[in-house]
Amino acid sequence: MGKLAAVVKVAFFDKSYISLLVYPKEFDMIFLSFGNRNEMFIRSRSPNQEDFSGMYSEKEIRVQVRWMVRRDLPEVLDIEKQCFEFPWREEDFLHCLRQRNCIGMVAEYEGRVVGFMIYEVPKNRIHLLNIATHPEFRHRSVAAQMIRKLVGKLVNQRRTRIVMEIRETNLPALLFFRSQGFLATSILRNFYEEMHEDAYVMQYRLPVEQTEEAYSPLNRISDKIAG
Repeated sequence: MGKLAAVVKVAFFDKSYISLLVYPKEFDMIFLSFGNRNEMFIRSRSPNQEDFSGMYSEKEIRVQVRWMVRRDLPEVLDIEKQCFEFPWREEDFLHCLRQRNCIGMVAEYEGRVVGFMIYEVPKNRIHLLNIATHPEFRHRSVAAQMIRKLVGKLVNQRRTRIVMEIRETNLPALLFFRSQGFLATSILRNFYEEMHEDAYVMQYRLPVEQTEEAYSPLNRISDKIAG
């Protein structure tokens, strides 16, 4: 099996949790604990499954996270096809980005798009719809920099949380988002109908002190004076 890489607990709203025992090579061993009901199974790592884990980081690169424009779409589609078994089509991206509350951003490194994310901005939260990193640039902090950019928008846009859905078998993504401060809050049964898979709803919440700062009248007045 190889050397044990990590033990991660993903907490749920009802105080149950998932303990993940992760081995780095061809297999993942997962120990699930829901209250007093335990299960253990081993599954092979899917060759085309997006790997966000970042546990075996190579040298970190600094990327520019900027708005997505139309000319980025060919590179975005290429990344999408390399990362997902059921990739979005060009029409899916265009339909999404035409919506008033839907935003696309890319991570650019030396003139090349190496990652992207698509998110919605409902009234009090950010809903992350899609995120991926080019296989050649994984484990180099690209996805982490995109998430930090997203977290930075919470206070600026007076929102308090980021939510997203992750396939129950996408262990690398679960581990990555847990490392970024996300917690699992619920399970959506058969959310991915084409794969007959459930999804975990993952959520990042701003710390209380930052939430209070975001809604502080003093802050808003100060901003107007400074402007």
